[in-house]
Amino acid sequence: MNIKLAVTGLLGAVSILAVLYGWSSEPAMPAAAAPMPAASAQVLEEGRRIVALGDCMVCHTSATGRAYAGGLPLKTPFGTIYSTNITPDAETGIGRWTQAAFTRALRRGVASDGHLLYPAFPYTHYTRMSDRDIGLAYAYLMSRPAVRYTPPANELVFPLNFRPLLAFWNVLFLTPGNGAEAPAHGATIERGRYLVDTLGHCASCHSGLNVLGGERKPAFGGGEIDGWHAPALTRLTQGRNPWSTQQLADYLHGGLALGHGAAKGPMRPVAERLAEVPREDALAMASYLMSIQESAPPGSGKAPPATAPAGSAIAQGRIVFDAACASCHAAPAAMMRIGGRPALARSSALLSGTPVNFVQTVLAGIPWHGGSAVYMPPFAATLSDEQIASLAAYLRQDLDGQEAWHDVARQSAAIRKELQP
Repeated sequence: MNIKLAVTGLLGAVSILAVLYGWSSEPAMPAAAAPMPAASAQVLEEGRRIVALGDCMVCHTSATGRAYAGGLPLKTPFGTIYSTNITPDAETGIGRWTQAAFTRALRRGVASDGHLLYPAFPYTHYTRMSDRDIGLAYAYLMSRPAVRYTPPANELVFPLNFRPLLAFWNVLFLTPGNGAEAPAHGATIERGRYLVDTLGHCASCHSGLNVLGGERKPAFGGGEIDGWHAPALTRLTQGRNPWSTQQLADYLHGGLALGHGAAKGPMRPVAERLAEVPREDALAMASYLMSIQESAPPGSGKAPPATAPAGSAIAQGRIVFDAACASCHAAPAAMMRIGGRPALARSSALLSGTPVNFVQTVLAGIPWHGGSAVYMPPFAATLSDEQIASLAAYLRQDLDGQEAWHDVARQSAAIRKELQP
């Protein structure tokens, strides 16, 4: 009897999936008959701006690969997805995609050959791009050098590697856009809403994921990405060091806010791309984000009782700071006096409720990129997990009243393991 019920249930589930897939599957699009004619310089410049705002290079360029050729591993709770090649190579990229096929991919998450795309590609946000902006992005990408490169195969566990299941996911989480015109350029809240919600897809990292891989609601409540903590974007004006609109625009437009610190981890390449667009775009995004701030709950301004770390840990942390950090971060250091760097007491990583970003920064540093004024060497090879924990204890205690983090050494060991190649 039980076997009969199980078989019946299985057949029913398969039938439902088959109907759902048949209802939602889409045909392959005709291949482009000829290469796209060269676009004008104005179109390419506008397209470059759209692609930078959409962070396309950030995900579609691996650490050792060519621009837009894909291959970047995107670690998700469900496995690793490798970004695709979006250069105009006809065999391995999008060289045979028409603009209609490109639009369908952004609007409904369907590739030119009809297969469903994984939502690591944020089409649930790009779907609200205007038709004009999609056309500009297509023209710009088709003008890039073609790179023949096939990214590695995705590493997803069964049944999540069965793409037809995405049809069910799309029913739950995709609301296709209509291509309506984007708000006019300018540092307005409405323009910022479009840039944050659509092109920037900020909620993809700053909302976290539910058990089905959809973004948690309400949006911008904070999340995790690539082992880093993506802070809530609705509480920027709370806490010991609230953000201003101008500080947030500085941070977005190049990755450094003197009142808070430098962009690190997954946010750093995003800020580098945003540095390529006019500052008014970053200011519009900052203005919108400041318009969605939550009121601080009653009593939240009162500092929690500090959990004092052991005196020996603080003493050890002071020794580590003097040996490894003081040359750049102590008040008399040249970088602090001449470079106008913020004191560590104002660092968002140190003021966070979790040590994750602090530990990530100490272990991996901030890689130097040509033209950037921000750099920090990695200390994974020189500091032990216990030394990093004592350093955290010293710095948090030095901030006068900040509650001590717990299990820092254990979390450092876990992050160190994740950083191993």
